[in-house]
Amino acid sequence: MKFISFIGAFLLALSLSASAQGNLEIDSPAIGALQRSMQQRHTQLAPLYTSGAVGLAADGTVALRDASLVPLPQRGPVAALIAAENADRGALYREIARANGHPEWEADVRKTFAQRWADRAQAGWWVQKDGSWVKK
Repeated sequence: MKFISFIGAFLLALSLSASAQGNLEIDSPAIGALQRSMQQRHTQLAPLYTSGAVGLAADGTVALRDASLVPLPQRGPVAALIAAENADRGALYREIARANGHPEWEADVRKTFAQRWADRAQAGWWVQKDGSWVKK
């Protein structure tokens, strides 16, 4: 539930800031599908964020921050989980830019999301700032 409100609040903020530049509509079936996929995966990622194994990278992706915090037999599945999350995040950034009619905005959407993910990360999660990992 927290994740839904987090994504919803973020998209509203993005919409409001974008509307000042052209009243952009950022909702689409593709965006909704990506959000649902990310929401389902979040239940698996949350313990990894909490443990510090995984962090929110400065480029808007999720990164394996400390592999030693993941038991060896779980490293493959965790790597696959991170890859799936990052694929959805990339697609989400692309779809938001496309839904706005400005595919060239993808880098800006990514940058905005990266900052918002970091700003809204829970206390104790790791975020990347200026190339370094910091615990929130």
